[in-house]
Amino acid sequence: MTIRLPDSKGGLRSYEPRPEPLAVTSGTPFTSRTVFSAAHVVADPFADTSPDSPAAVDWDATLAFRRHLWSHGLGVAEAMDTAQRGMGLDWAGAAELIRRSAAEAKAVGGRIACGVGTDQLTGPASLADVQAAYEEQLALVEASGAQAILMASRALAAVAKGPEDYLEVYGHLLRQASEPVVLHWLGPMFDPALAGYWGSADLDAATDTFLEVIAAHPDKVDGIKVSLLEAQREIDIRRRLPQGVRCYTGDDFNYPELIAGDDQGFSHALLGIFDPLGPLAAEAVRALDTGNAAGFRELLDPTVELSRHLFQTPTRFYKTGVVFLAWLAGHQSHFTMVGGLQSARSLPHFARAYELADGLGLFPDPKLAEERMKNLLALYGVTQ
Repeated sequence: MTIRLPDSKGGLRSYEPRPEPLAVTSGTPFTSRTVFSAAHVVADPFADTSPDSPAAVDWDATLAFRRHLWSHGLGVAEAMDTAQRGMGLDWAGAAELIRRSAAEAKAVGGRIACGVGTDQLTGPASLADVQAAYEEQLALVEASGAQAILMASRALAAVAKGPEDYLEVYGHLLRQASEPVVLHWLGPMFDPALAGYWGSADLDAATDTFLEVIAAHPDKVDGIKVSLLEAQREIDIRRRLPQGVRCYTGDDFNYPELIAGDDQGFSHALLGIFDPLGPLAAEAVRALDTGNAAGFRELLDPTVELSRHLFQTPTRFYKTGVVFLAWLAGHQSHFTMVGGLQSARSLPHFARAYELADGLGLFPDPKLAEERMKNLLALYGVTQ
């Protein structure tokens, strides 16, 4: 059987789907690396909403997907960029997501870390407002029993006058955090409002400020997540971290080499691409657990083409491809997103994502994925 897929030139081409999925097994958490998947949210397709409405979330399907990730040994990074934080999911929705997911993690023994930001601020803010917003969210995450991830703040980027303001805000938050946190540096390719974060558009100067924050409070920083899509910069930062502070790669372009590491160290992982790659990524890390670095790369290297496709410019719309693949894989019954973000990518983009994911064996039921892809094609006027 073949399926006709659109190409980028307005034509159609034939593709023969893979008959069987990649064989993977569930398992316990890993021993060689700490690995989080940033997880997406499942929208409620029956809610009468608009792109400007508060998010309507299908909580049962959303929590079921987290149980899927936990079953393969992955940790869940909750209420992050992948969950459409600030792109369809407001603070009220994120707070509910954190409470529900943290309770579910406790019930099933899953590892969870949750994003702490300032997205309840909807207008002009002062530095004190930013600090108070961070404090409110940090208190909620800590009360839920989850680890905190201090995310980059659009409000702080807008109000900060220079590096000293970042040092003040982050220093205050780290001093009051009850447990070590993860610091998150999200680049402007993911969110243009974060340009110039850490007080400078010069990445070398910004890196120095970032590391100054960590050096002042090493006991309060479990690790850092770097999402700049520059492998060498992450390696350089990783080598400058204080002893005991981990680097969690957020580089969805270069993650295999960064996780594998070199003779001077390696990165752990906190990745949006591990949402669709969950079982395969887990299989790869288990190979690394046994010392089989070649087997790890053999499994994970072929996934980079799919990741680079999903995260292509405009990178911030990668969530659309992530949810699309979750639908094809049978993790949800529909392809609807909060904020109407299912419209953010083109049909040729979806077709290529399907082809790449199918070639990797990511679909537990390849026939279901093929049928759903054909249904989507029919909606766009493509007949088979």
